[in-house]
Amino acid sequence: MAHPLPSGNSLARLFLPAWTIAVLVFLYLPIILLVVYSFNNVPNNMDLSAHWHGFTLRWYRAMWADRLLMQSVRNTLIIASAVTVVSIVLGTGAAWLMHRFVFPAAGGLQTLILLPMIIPEIIMGVSLMLLFRAIGLNRGYLTVIIAHVTFCFPFVMAAVQARLAGIDPSLEEAALDLGATPIRAFFSVIVPYLMPAIVAGGLLTFTLSIDEFMVTYFTYDARSMTLPILIYSEARTGLKLTLNAVSTLFIAGTVILVLAMELLRSRR
Repeated sequence: MAHPLPSGNSLARLFLPAWTIAVLVFLYLPIILLVVYSFNNVPNNMDLSAHWHGFTLRWYRAMWADRLLMQSVRNTLIIASAVTVVSIVLGTGAAWLMHRFVFPAAGGLQTLILLPMIIPEIIMGVSLMLLFRAIGLNRGYLTVIIAHVTFCFPFVMAAVQARLAGIDPSLEEAALDLGATPIRAFFSVIVPYLMPAIVAGGLLTFTLSIDEFMVTYFTYDARSMTLPILIYSEARTGLKLTLNAVSTLFIAGTVILVLAMELLRSRR
């Protein structure tokens, strides 16, 4: 007796779970392996074999003793923090000014501001390197921060503009009617309303700055080397398991930050 072919809904119920599991495995299996092998007790720091030699924390201890690695981590965090602060100020200010005031060529100006979001990174890196060389600015912390802000603050601006699209104009008017100055009304009424977008843009900016390689490659010097640059330079001779340990700590920090944000959001 022939069995009827499964219907379209039945095929979807069979296919979608399998597809979802395959995608999740593809995305998270490399991260899981990276974390697991940061605890692998291999004979030396350069052994990235898939064989399990036992549990150890030696690579986390060795990580703190690696001066070059620790310096690159500090540089990465310092640069990302500075870029986040500057991008939040510039992005929020630009979004508010373009929302509050109408002036000629506003659309063209907004396009120019948002253009670094889509320009290929290698083109931006080379162009910024040539600009810094033309004006006589030596490569270092300042050039890396300027380069990162150039493509990061438009993300903050876009997030804040999306939030401003739904703002009620009567909020600012009520604050002004109650005697607040325009500056006080902005910081007491507008900024708290925009805070979710500002936080989202700041987190995105911090992540982009930490992860950025191509633009950094053309604008850094030896003292301002970041973690992505160090990983690239060591990948040519062989990655170390101490890099697994550092990456695991970054992953743990990201998870904790996301959980904290979700906790705050749920309480609100």
